[in-house]
Amino acid sequence: MVEFVNNPHSHNMVKYGRSRDEVLVLSGDLTGSTEITEFKKQLPEKFISMGMAEQNMLSWAGGLAREGYVPFLHTFAVFLYRRPFDQLSMSVAYPNLKVRLVGFLPGIMTPGGVTHQAIEDISVLRGVPNMTIFETADATEVETVLDATDDINGPVYIRMLRGRLPRLFSKNEPFKFNTARILNEGDDITVFSSGICTEEAMRAVELLKEKGVQVKHLHISTLKPFTDERVIKALKESKNGVITIENHSTIGGLGSAVAEVMAENGISTKLTKIGIPDTYGHGASAEYLMRKFGLDTFGLLNKIEEVLGKQFNITEEHIKAFDFKVENEEIKESQLEAL
Repeated sequence: MVEFVNNPHSHNMVKYGRSRDEVLVLSGDLTGSTEITEFKKQLPEKFISMGMAEQNMLSWAGGLAREGYVPFLHTFAVFLYRRPFDQLSMSVAYPNLKVRLVGFLPGIMTPGGVTHQAIEDISVLRGVPNMTIFETADATEVETVLDATDDINGPVYIRMLRGRLPRLFSKNEPFKFNTARILNEGDDITVFSSGICTEEAMRAVELLKEKGVQVKHLHISTLKPFTDERVIKALKESKNGVITIENHSTIGGLGSAVAEVMAENGISTKLTKIGIPDTYGHGASAEYLMRKFGLDTFGLLNKIEEVLGKQFNITEEHIKAFDFKVENEEIKESQLEAL
């Protein structure tokens, strides 16, 4: 049974910051939108509002890290790398400092259009030396991703989720550095998914089981480094092709990382990349844009049919009729205050 959790990052950031003296939270004038209002309320001495000045925030973060602090920068993903790229590179990545970039609304999750849609963040930051890149997919990963940064001595970029999130993974299976989650075994086709696309892929895999199709499905949460032996093993065992699905450009993200591993290991199987094509998004709901670019369950099912050369006749009605069972888990203000 899948439950839903309200604002897990808000809860976790307070808990994490309270247990570590060196942690600070920096806000880029989006405190409420990045779930750190409660952190500001409960730990005001560890909170710094930097205003709408991302270049300055990155430079400050570098200085604070040099003094032994671990700053967690909070803003929309696009504002952490696009505008302040020089400061990110020279003040944080080049000296390899412990700065955490917590980026919200990755990919096409916002109706704000191209100015707010971080569709190339992974491709840009994979090219930055010393950078580690994480992406969360559910409440469990949001609740445990901060712990996974503890032993990383350089900068970390996190594609973070907010709001009401499903718990796709057990509480007993926390986020693990450079370790894929093997969600399903099968030998008909192999699927790698990340971020919000993992829930869509999980739904597709379950629907295909009813048609007798067995999919090997791996969820990827560490996009750099990308050296997990589980990934290499799954690629080597793939018989009928590999599909990647991601909330990002098809250039430079998960699909490209998989292609590199295949080339480096001499793995010769067909790779199909599902993502945002070589174009910008536009203002629309995430649901609409996911359908347009084929990032949802229906889009993945269509690709699997194309790759396998078979029709499984799974309709929109089948997808709507099938869903995970939901059990609400509310995080109330009284619970937050008790942290």
